[in-house]
Amino acid sequence: MNLGTEETLRLTVAALSHVRGETQADLAAAIGSTQTQVSRRQAGRTAWTLADCDRLANHYGIPVLVLLAGPTAACEAAFATTPGVAPRREGGA
Repeated sequence: MNLGTEETLRLTVAALSHVRGETQADLAAAIGSTQTQVSRRQAGRTAWTLADCDRLANHYGIPVLVLLAGPTAACEAAFATTPGVAPRREGGA
């Protein structure tokens, strides 16, 4: 299955937020948005803008093109460029 760019971006943002233990409110505060706006974008009711992509990439410390490359590439890059930040482990391990 070949996902479109918007769906890939939503999945990537969800993955990055999940592994960092970040809520939509946390993400919204970090990128100068509101939780409602993040929720609408993540639900696909409103599209992420190019300016949003710049802010997201800056927040996660990765290039925009890596953000758009998908969840695996973005998560790997985010953890490689953020010392001391490790993926959240399921089950408290």
